[in-house]
Amino acid sequence: MLVGTSHMSTKTPSRADIVRPIGRPSTKYLVVAAVATLAFVVFLVGWTYQLAEGMAVTGLSDWGTGGGVTWGIYIGAFIWWVGIAHGGIILSAAVRLLGMDRYMPIARLAELMTIGGLSAAGFYIIVHLGRPDRMVTSVVGHYHITVNNSPLVWDVTVITAYFVLTATYLSLTLRYDVNRLRDDLPDALEPIYKILTIGYTEREDEIVQRMVWWLALAVIIMAPLLLHGGVIPWLFALLPTYPRWFGGVQGPQFLMIALTSAISGVIIISYSFRRAYDWEHIITDDIFRGLLLWLGFFCLLFLWLQLQQITSGTFSPPTGLGHTWEATLSEPFYILSMTLVGGVLAYIFAQTIRPSLFSKRRAIVASLAVLTATLLEKVLFVIEGFFHPAFDIYAATPGVYVPSLIELASVTGTIGMVTLIFLLVSKVVPVVELHAVEHLREDRDHEDTVMED
Repeated sequence: MLVGTSHMSTKTPSRADIVRPIGRPSTKYLVVAAVATLAFVVFLVGWTYQLAEGMAVTGLSDWGTGGGVTWGIYIGAFIWWVGIAHGGIILSAAVRLLGMDRYMPIARLAELMTIGGLSAAGFYIIVHLGRPDRMVTSVVGHYHITVNNSPLVWDVTVITAYFVLTATYLSLTLRYDVNRLRDDLPDALEPIYKILTIGYTEREDEIVQRMVWWLALAVIIMAPLLLHGGVIPWLFALLPTYPRWFGGVQGPQFLMIALTSAISGVIIISYSFRRAYDWEHIITDDIFRGLLLWLGFFCLLFLWLQLQQITSGTFSPPTGLGHTWEATLSEPFYILSMTLVGGVLAYIFAQTIRPSLFSKRRAIVASLAVLTATLLEKVLFVIEGFFHPAFDIYAATPGVYVPSLIELASVTGTIGMVTLIFLLVSKVVPVVELHAVEHLREDRDHEDTVMED
């Protein structure tokens, strides 16, 4: 799914290219690390204050007589991060399962985005519990009871399962790379490399490739049916007393939002590494063109599913559903969210007709617009459900929600946390697979041979 001619560099990819990030940190690296650390620390300070004073400092849990909502940015951003994580591993699995070799250079970046996204999502659960010890006293300690009754425990279960699956998936492919690149890797990290390659023999390579293929198949099956197309949307879709949430469309809608967010995230991360380490010959322009086309496809599905909900919610709907969508459509942030996605879709359509409109910077702007839109949509989706429930026990109290500074800091803080994960991992192991470089070299050798003939 690519348009236009190839813009591959004449430079041949090498092993030295993919181990370059593991070298001495540059000034830019340290600046980015400092900014990310500051963002994360600011949130940790706010969270510490919340632990000391209680959830009252956020205004959450005041739904009803307090006129607020019990869930806000914490849960909206939780869904956003889970979507980015699930979409990331789906992209990586599709590359392996469907033989999309052109995208191999970004497969591991997508896997690392899944690890980072799941870490941020899991962190949000702990933050929103109010007290971290409840993870032990309420979740782990009574798991055999709560797993049958609590949607929160369903979330914890699938996130944990997906984290283990992704970590296994990633570690299996790293064994091959670390073993063959060992002479180019720093001796100071030898203990880590010994753990990663414990018991490794070259005879396992073929077996590992089959295992990775089956893991990719499991990911492709589980994500749409059970994870971001299942358990996460079921948390809302199975509650008929909340018209904004209830309905069978939530699974496909959540999945489309996950894929649009994940592709946007991969575009930004890929561009960052390409620019930082001169990887134009590894992460080529054609990869960005292809990702933009996939982004446009899923943006189209995203808007189509929104149209389905708007149509059924405004054309002779039940009273509660009608009030909900009337309020949603008058919300400026919802209009902004849909406008951003629509604008990105229009740009992608235009640049497919006129390829000269394509640029990597415009791709970055489009990706940031989509990530902003999906975050706004998820937060609004959560709070609108509380504003317009089907029962009217608190009808005299209008719903009001103003995000606290701690909640706002949580978004930049978790972005900083995920950024630090990428910065740290990139200094320990290659973030581009050796298989990807070998495949690119084979393609380049084949092109040279054809030209000579």
